[in-house]
Amino acid sequence: MITKVLVIYLIVISIISIVVTCYDKAIAGKGIRRIPEATLLLLSALGGSVAMYITMQIIRHKTQHKKFMIGIPLIIVIQAVLVLFIYFKFIAN
Repeated sequence: MITKVLVIYLIVISIISIVVTCYDKAIAGKGIRRIPEATLLLLSALGGSVAMYITMQIIRHKTQHKKFMIGIPLIIVIQAVLVLFIYFKFIAN
């Protein structure tokens, strides 16, 4: 049950991350208030990191910003370490 909920959560947060990233790219340079960088990083930290990173590469958005090109992969590594820790500490036993 918890696995199903987690998978659904990750799908939803990934879709939200993709939509928000694409929206921010679409409004760039149009004089419309942009999505704050902190919001993009928060969505990444909440589980949308892989989807957001791939989207940014595909649509070439924020790819010149070190904050994103170093920060999001770092978030991915931290998330992977946490998943492995939780798996081996609580599930694999």
